[in-house]
This record gives sequence, C-alpha cells and structure tokens, in this order.
Amino acid sequence: MTTDNPVRAEAHGHQHKDVSGGWLRPAVFGAMDGLVTNVSLIAGVGGGGGSPHTIVLTGLAGLAAGAFSMAAGEYVSVSSQNELVYSEVAKERRELEVNAAAEQAELAGMLRARGVSPATARQAAAEISAHPEKALAVHTLEELGVDPGELPSPVVAAGASLASFAAGALVPLLPYLFGAHILGLALGLAAVAAVVGGGMVARLTGRPFWLGAVRQLALGAIAAGVTYAIGLGVGHVS
Repeated sequence: MTTDNPVRAEAHGHQHKDVSGGWLRPAVFGAMDGLVTNVSLIAGVGGGGGSPHTIVLTGLAGLAAGAFSMAAGEYVSVSSQNELVYSEVAKERRELEVNAAAEQAELAGMLRARGVSPATARQAAAEISAHPEKALAVHTLEELGVDPGELPSPVVAAGASLASFAAGALVPLLPYLFGAHILGLALGLAAVAAVVGGGMVARLTGRPFWLGAVRQLALGAIAAGVTYAIGLGVGHVS
C-alpha cells in the first residue's frame, strides 16, 4: 500500500506493526485460544464425571501449559521471521555495495512502474542512491514489503500471547475457583466471553459485532461439545 501523505504513511506503518506482529495479533489469538482450550478441557473432564478438584487441577495445568506453549511458539515464530528479513536485508546491502549502478537503475524502474515520469524517476533514484542507508530502506520496502526498523519484538509478542492465553483460560475456571462447582455456569461464562471477545475482534477489523460473536461462540461450542462427548463416553466406559 502506498500513499503520498507522509503522516498517513507513518500512521499506517505503526498500525501495521501493531496488528501484524507487535502485540495485538498474539494477544487476540492468545485470549481466544486460551478460552476455547480450557473450556474444552473443563467440559471434557466434567462430562467424564471428574471431581471439582480434578477440574481445577486440569484447568490450571491447561492454563500454564498452554500459556507457555503459546509464548514459546510466538517467540520462535517472530524471531525466525525477523531473522529471515535481516538475512534478506543483508543480501540487499551487498547488492547495493557490489552493483550500485544496476540497483539504481532497478529503483528507477520501480518508480516508473508507479507512474513517475522517466526523467523524474532517474533523478529521484540518483538522489536516493546517494545515501546508502536510505537506498537500502527504499529497496527493502519495495522488494520485501517490510521496514527493518519496524519489525515486531519477539519478547513483546511472546509476553502478549502468554498473558492473554492465561486470561482467556482463566474465564471458565472462575466458578470453580470461587466455590461454585457447576459445569453449566463455567460453560455459560465461557460463552459470554466468547461472544464479547469475538464481537470485539470483529469491530477491530471493521466487521459487524454479531458476526464475530456468533462465529467465536459456534467454534467454542463445537470444541467444548466434542470434548464433553468424549468425557461422557470415556467416563461411561470406566
């Protein structure tokens, strides 16, 4: 996406960073994953006739295991993505050092492809190429579609994923932790959280609240229903 307005471009860059790999994406996915994972575990153990103590133990173990697993996966994923970008940037830097003339001509060609006149494109390419770091940034953005200075932090992504997964996983456990050992209450609370969470995600992406709410509720209900059925079956056999 390109824009002639530098303020708009900067705002878009920060928005892209937050949504695609800063903290918002892992936080949203972590919360929804934690909610669905733990309500499914609780439904399965509860359906199998597990005691309240067993349900709490299972829920807390699922919360801890899932949160750390999500954090580790997010950290490795974002780190690997950044390392790949850094590798490509290093290759582009070498190209600019070894074959500066060809890279300048390539930049002029990219500008012409965007509708800039040939003379202006050549002049702009020459001015940009006179500053190696600026030229590297432009080539990287045009060819890789990323700004090396705006890459997401693996630590931030992992932390957001861990915290949000734990928060989502805690929701269906709350009744049991406060002494209300009622499976239906835990499932109902998780359903409310799914509606609110799914609806908020939908609003963030410009879609109707009800669409995200219904989708998240349906997905959570399917997962919990399957594990509840497994619990019933296994509990009956034993």
